[in-house]
Amino acid sequence: MEGVTLGAAGLRATARIVASPEGLPVLEGEGPLALRRTRARGPYHRVTVVGAMSAPLGGDQIAVEAEVRSGARLDVDSAAATIALPGRGGERAHYDVRLTVADGGELRWLPEQLISARGSDLRMRTRIDLAPGARLVFREEQVLGRHGEPAGTLITRLTVHRAGRPLLDQELAFGPAAPGGWDGGAVLGGHRAAGQLLVVGTEFMELPVAAELLGADAVLTPLAGPGFLVTALAPDARLVRRVLDDVLRARLLPRG
Repeated sequence: MEGVTLGAAGLRATARIVASPEGLPVLEGEGPLALRRTRARGPYHRVTVVGAMSAPLGGDQIAVEAEVRSGARLDVDSAAATIALPGRGGERAHYDVRLTVADGGELRWLPEQLISARGSDLRMRTRIDLAPGARLVFREEQVLGRHGEPAGTLITRLTVHRAGRPLLDQELAFGPAAPGGWDGGAVLGGHRAAGQLLVVGTEFMELPVAAELLGADAVLTPLAGPGFLVTALAPDARLVRRVLDDVLRARLLPRG
C-alpha cells in the first residue's frame, strides 16, 4: 500500500481532499481510506469515502484532511458506516479529521455512522477551521456497540474555530474507559446512539435561530456565532438520523 506505514501496533494512513471552484485538484486516499468522485449534487463537487479495508483497528492512526478553497462547494459522504474494532493487544486507535473552509467556500460533511464495537478503543478528533465567510454543514453520529453487544470505548472531540476564534469545543466519552455515569440518566439515559448536526453560515447573522427542544431527547442550541448545534439521542441510529434529517429539511435555507 503506497504511502501507508505499517507498524507493530497498526497502520498509519492519511487521505486528502482539496476542492476548488474548477474541480478537485487533490484527491488522495491511502490504505483503508479510498476516495471516489461521485455524481455531483447541484453545484457541489462530491466525494465518497469508501472503506477499502477494516479500520480503524486497535493501534491504527488514520486521518482525513479536506480543504475547500474560496468559491468552491464540496459534499463529502461515505459508502458505509465506519466500525471501530479491537486490535490484537487492546491498543488504542486514533482517527483525526481536519477540515478547512475559506471565505466563500461551503462544505457539507455528511458521513455515515461511527460504530464502536465491543472491545475497541478509539480516540477521534475533529478540527474545523472556518473563514468568516465560510459555510458548513457537519454531521457526526455514534452507535455504541453492534446489535446485541456492549459498546467499546469511544472518546470524540469536536473543535471548531471561525475567523481564528473558538466557536465550539465539545468532547463526548462513552464505554468502559469513559468517566463513570456515561450511560446513566444524565448522559445517555440508556440510549445506544447519539448524533450531532452543526450548521454555520453568515445567513444566521440576520436570521438567528432560538433554542428549541426537538422532542424528548434532542435539542437545538444557537451558537455564540452565526450557526447552531443539534444534539440528539435515540435507541438506534435510524432514529437519530431521522431527527437530524428533519432539521436539515426544515432549517436550512435553499442553496442554488
